[in-house]
Amino acid sequence: MLRFMFVGDSMTIGSAGEHTWRHRMWQHLRATLGPGGFAVTGPRTALHDKAAGEPVSHDHHPAASPDFPRNHLAGWGEGWLHMAPQIAGALDSDPADVLLVSLGLIDLGFYTNAEQTADNVRAFVTAARSANPHVRMALLPVIPNIRAESDAPFAAEVARFNELLAKAAADLDTPRSPLLLASPPPTYDIHADTYDGTHPNASGEHKLAAAFADAMSQAWGIGAPYDAERLLTPAR
Repeated sequence: MLRFMFVGDSMTIGSAGEHTWRHRMWQHLRATLGPGGFAVTGPRTALHDKAAGEPVSHDHHPAASPDFPRNHLAGWGEGWLHMAPQIAGALDSDPADVLLVSLGLIDLGFYTNAEQTADNVRAFVTAARSANPHVRMALLPVIPNIRAESDAPFAAEVARFNELLAKAAADLDTPRSPLLLASPPPTYDIHADTYDGTHPNASGEHKLAAAFADAMSQAWGIGAPYDAERLLTPAR
């Protein structure tokens, strides 16, 4: 049984009333690996409550499956800077074989430049391997949000970081603990696939899940390509 841990920022934790892309990925894994073929782990279970400003909600979208395991390591306003010191402890308490990681936007927006953020990626990988020397990690590049449309220096930092992330993935990849750089969803449109220029809506959730699913299927033979028909299913 493969154990997956979702690691991310506000795009991954989601907020009250959302399915989250974690739910879409879970549906995909159930369809391709079978309900008994995998588990979802992680020390946290809540969604972000925007009214409270805290991760205290457990109210997913009404149509979300009651069987969906809520576990994750994601936080609103958290990035590589925050997760690097936490990942070893998270893996000690909630072991995982595969980390699905979507981080970086918050780092570049508020905390660190591209080079500093890349250093934190390397620290994260080292810490994760200290807890599980065989852990696999699939990393998603930063998807530029609406700020990048009007803030050229920020857009340049995002582009530079994605270059450094690709280099880190190539440098740190090993047969014992593979690193995989997923491709950003090719049709992702922040005006159509988000509700505010940053956070995914239903179609965006599917596309983020597809980015990880397709990368794992192609590179590692885990699961299968994402079912594109789900992208055409009316949002629920």
